[in-house]
Amino acid sequence: MARRHISYYGWVQGVGFRYRARHAAELYGCTGWVRNEWDGSVTMEIQGTEDAIDKVILAIEAGRYVKLDVLDLVSLRTIPLFDPTRVL
Repeated sequence: MARRHISYYGWVQGVGFRYRARHAAELYGCTGWVRNEWDGSVTMEIQGTEDAIDKVILAIEAGRYVKLDVLDLVSLRTIPLFDPTRVL
């Protein structure tokens, strides 16, 4: 498992970016969040396998109207997922 904090800069607001990110994350089994920022960028935190995260990023970049200038990616410590069968 991996977790990433990603900031996207460019033409990323008002073009369906968050919808595309959510759809891709669901498709590849990732969790996280995405939000528009005041400066026109979009920030996302995503957790999943390395391969799944890479596929989500590629799906977002393939968007017809999304035009990325810069992608700033930082690796974070993963958050354990809830396991209802685990006894504390």
